[in-house]
Formats: sequence, C-alpha cells, structure tokens
Amino acid sequence: MISDVFFPRISGVSTSIATFRRQLARNGYRVTVIAPDYRNGAWSECQSVDDDVIRVPSRRLLFDPEDRVMSAGCILRLMGRIQGQPPDLVHIQTPFVAHYSGVRIARELNVPVVESYHAFVEEYFPFYAPMLPKALTRTATRYLWRRQCREVDGLVVPSRVMVEVLRSYGVRTSVEVIPTGIELERFATPDGARFRREQGIPEERPLLLYVGRLACEKNIDLLIRVTHQVRRHRSDALLVIAGRGPARPDLERLTGDLGLADNVRFVGGLEHDTRLPDCYAAADALMFASRTETQGLVLLEAMAFGLPVVSTSLMGTREALRAGEGALIVEEDEQAFARAVLDVLHDDALRRRLAERARSYARRWDAASLARRLGDFYRRVLRERGALDRAASA
Repeated sequence: MISDVFFPRISGVSTSIATFRRQLARNGYRVTVIAPDYRNGAWSECQSVDDDVIRVPSRRLLFDPEDRVMSAGCILRLMGRIQGQPPDLVHIQTPFVAHYSGVRIARELNVPVVESYHAFVEEYFPFYAPMLPKALTRTATRYLWRRQCREVDGLVVPSRVMVEVLRSYGVRTSVEVIPTGIELERFATPDGARFRREQGIPEERPLLLYVGRLACEKNIDLLIRVTHQVRRHRSDALLVIAGRGPARPDLERLTGDLGLADNVRFVGGLEHDTRLPDCYAAADALMFASRTETQGLVLLEAMAFGLPVVSTSLMGTREALRAGEGALIVEEDEQAFARAVLDVLHDDALRRRLAERARSYARRWDAASLARRLGDFYRRVLRERGALDRAASA
C-alpha cells in the first residue's frame, strides 16, 4: 500500500489503512506501507522504521502543515529494494504523489495496481483554493480523476454514492464498494468517568461531541452554532471538539464571537485506541455535519460504544446511517439540529433506545468480514490481469 497520509497523522485514511492492514495480516497477507515521514526531513532517503512501514522524506504543505508531500524521487529509488521481493499487487490509497509513484512502481514490476478513493476531492477544492472559480476546479478534478482511474486495474470506494460520482465523471474502470470496518477489540475498555475527571467535566453535565479533522469541509461551524441554540435551553451543555486541523483558529474565533467559551472545548487529537474510547463513553451524543464524507467512520465508531448520533445525511453519511438505528437524521439547519439534540438530552428513554440500537447497528460493520471482501477483490484483479496478460501474449 502506498499513501500520502498515514499515522501519526490522524485521519480516516490512516485508520482505514491500519485496519485493513491488520485484518489482511490475519488472513495471511503481508502488507508493506509506503508513507510520509513526519519528522521534518530528518532523512535524505527512505527508511524502514518498523515492521513493513517505509517512511519517505517529505515536506510540509504551506496551506496545511499537518500534511506532507512525499519525495517521488526517493520512492523511485526504492525500486532496487522492492525488486528483490516484489509485491503481487500495488494498492494506492491517495490520488497525489502516491498515485503517480504507485502506478510507476506497478508498471516497472509488471504487477496489477488498484486504488482507493476515500475523499470527494471535488468538494474539497473550494475550501482550500477559494480564489479559483468553482467551475474550473470541478472540471479539473473530474478530468484528473478520470485520467487517474484509467491508469489502474480496479477501484475501491467506501460507499455507493462514490460509485455514482465516478461514473458521472466518465470512469469505466471496475469499482468495488468496500467500506472500512470497525475493530472493537482494538479499543481499550472505555472509561467515560476518567475522561470527565481529566477534563474537569462534572458527571451530570450534558456532553456533546465532535470527533474528526478540524477543516472547513467538516462543517464544524454549524455544530458550534447549534450549541449556541442548545445553550438557550440547557445553559450547562458542553460541546467537546476532539481533533486537529487548519480550521481550529477560525473555529475558536467563532466560539468567542458567540460567547461560548464555557460551552465549547477543544481537546486536540486523541489517541485512537486508548483515549478516544474514553471520550466516546463520556459523551451523551455525537454531532456530525460533514458535507464531503465518503463513509463517516467516526459515526460507526461512536455507535459501537452506544453513543446516539445526531447528524445530517450527505454523501456517504447517507449510507452509514439509518434513521432510528442509533441516529437522528436532521436537515442542515441549526434550529432543527438543536431541537434534535435537545430531544436526546431531555428524553432518557429515547437516549437509551438510540444507544441500544446504535450498538446493534454498528456490529454489522465488522472489520474482519470487510477485509475478506478486500482480499477477494485482490484475487479477482490478479486473475483478470493474468487472463489479460495471457491474451496479449497469445
């Protein structure tokens, strides 16, 4: 697997790679990950820093210091090492340096290459390049994706809505829908009381939660405005925002402008397998309103801990959530959103019912079974590629 993003950078892509990698290993696969080095250019060449993870020298992005641009030259100099034990297949995880390097590696080794599309990039561009006309960025994105998809033997997406997006772009490459599953056994036993003690939050105080990257496309400003509405009826309500990202200064400014310093708390990124479960267990409801989600993995994680969800239903979120199955689905309207949140906070029976259904619903997203589907996809691509190669040589 090759990706422009991987831990320690916290993201849904990082979680997806790590989850599938562990599950595939249990099924007998050896998965090597090529990913950025996040240590600010400490090396001049690629290094294997732990079992089957190769870190590539990289540079910070000016508009997003969390992310890195890998050195394509360093990746290509890996060819000598890779040729000694070539992979059966290359799986690209992101459409940037990883795509072009992954395609070249696969061609040099004459092995199949597949690619996952985790993000709806077309909707991201207006947030990061607002000076460019949206029609221009949309056209450029569609052309780029269409061209990239022609260069691989198969595609993986986390939701059916992404299949529709790719087909609307004119992509004809075969697409498999395989969402990322949940590894409940990876989470430590959650202790919500511990999280509240650490944060100085009284046990009886209503705690609303957002978990994820702090970025414009996540629509977190709506959640802060919803909290402003909720406070009119529950003055002690607290929104905990767990995550890192470039939008934090703007969100903190909005919090101050609305006079919510006592009702919104930024706690930074939480370690996924230990501190995050405590945070989930401490909360009364998860709020979510992302406009560009292709799956919404955090929703399923929260529900696995019995946390009711109040969310909009856009993009991949439509497939991750079912009304009444642990979630209240609302319009992108702060008044309607606030009413749903207050219903959860005020109605103990509703909250218990949603929590019970959330746990049951989340169990359907088992990581082991979804990894088996990915393995089946790999084998099918290998068979088809072998048949095509034999036909070409006949």
